[in-house]
Amino acid sequence: MDEVGVAGCAVLVVGGGAGVLATVAALREARAVVTVAAEDVVASLEDLADRGLIRWHRGPVTEDLIRAAALVVAGSGDADHDQDLAERCERAGRPVRRLEVDQGAPGQAGGEVILVGGGPGDPGLLTVAGLAALRRADVIITDRLAPLASIAEARPGTEVIDVGKVPGGRSTRQESINALLIEHARAGRVAVRLKGGDNFVFGRGGEEWEACSEAGIPVTIVPGVSSATAVPGLAGIPVTHRELVQGFTVVTGHVPPDHPGSTLDWAGLARSGTTLVIMMGVATLPAIAAELIKHGMPADLPAATIADGGLPSMAVVRGPLERIGELTERAGIRPPAITVIGAVAGLSFG
Repeated sequence: MDEVGVAGCAVLVVGGGAGVLATVAALREARAVVTVAAEDVVASLEDLADRGLIRWHRGPVTEDLIRAAALVVAGSGDADHDQDLAERCERAGRPVRRLEVDQGAPGQAGGEVILVGGGPGDPGLLTVAGLAALRRADVIITDRLAPLASIAEARPGTEVIDVGKVPGGRSTRQESINALLIEHARAGRVAVRLKGGDNFVFGRGGEEWEACSEAGIPVTIVPGVSSATAVPGLAGIPVTHRELVQGFTVVTGHVPPDHPGSTLDWAGLARSGTTLVIMMGVATLPAIAAELIKHGMPADLPAATIADGGLPSMAVVRGPLERIGELTERAGIRPPAITVIGAVAGLSFG
């Protein structure tokens, strides 16, 4: 689908299934103002709506809604419904594009699973091997943080399944994802598991590899560009710099330091002398900063939080360690976001 010329234009996408994910992502990258009209949507679309990146219209598609759009995309997957919508758009004098939303693809002999790390969200940062895997896929099982626009590279007939995990919202259990991969591979399909970042860096790719291997399913690993280094780089922050720091440490902040489930040595991290990269730590950032300062990390050490790295909505918040949690919250930053703590956070080559 050619999205040239839609920047700043209102685009109405009718249909909330996984089949419209690539189109919505491409429209957003082209800076269109996107409204998705559907009674129900997949988790990744709901997440975009909750973050204010698209609008979700749950009611009927009215003539006013059609006329307000510069372009209408018919992607409900129901041929009769989409044809009726196209006729209504024609009467209203609005251009319409119909998507071929396929519900499945025939399996081939010798199914397999390919675990693809998709990078931080920009489809341009998907590897050549990852792109080749998408083009081979019979079914793509995708996360909300994957480069969704790249799904458009799949062959016609490729099934797309959204198993996005939304913080505090809808989520698919990891065991269910593992079962999906095994089910489709046993049916003779090439099942591609598309993730954001790298599948082995807080991506649970190891669990999926183990489950498939135990089931006798052949697995291929396609590493991805890790968000831990790519997102700071996109914000102009190097995680190492010869004159400032000789290493970096990547940790998850999904639980605060005083949580029984935390296994990190925060005192050791405070004294490590390395750049600290915190993933999944938006909600716990104030507690993490306080713990690091308690163990000797300077309160005025530069820090930066980068949200939506690699996407048009990328935002950067900078400040001293003692205030980075407060500043991040005040800016309305929501996951996905990464925080960098260390002297390098005071640099910017962007």
